[in-house]
Amino acid sequence: MKARAHVFVSGRVQGVFFRSQTKHSADCHDVRGWVRNLPDGRLEAVFEGEKEGVQTLIEFCKHGPAGARVTNMDLTWEDYIEKFDKFQIKYG
Repeated sequence: MKARAHVFVSGRVQGVFFRSQTKHSADCHDVRGWVRNLPDGRLEAVFEGEKEGVQTLIEFCKHGPAGARVTNMDLTWEDYIEKFDKFQIKYG
C-alpha cells in the first residue's frame, strides 16, 4: 500500500545532520520526497512510498539522529500522488 506523509519536527533539529540522515534513511527504504530546514528552526519533510517505509521515516523523525532533541512532531497523512522520483534535501 502506498502512502504519503507530511511532517513538521520541532526542537533541536537543525545543525545536527537531521536532513542528511533523513535522506540516507529514505534512500535505504525507497521513500521519495524531500526534507528542509525552516526559518523558524523546525524541519519539514514529505515522504512518499510504501507505507512501511514511510512509517520507518516517521519513527526516525520522532527522535532524529544523535545530537537532536525532538520536542514535537506534527504529522498529516495525505493522498498519495506519486509526485517524486527521488528523495532530496531542499536548501533555501
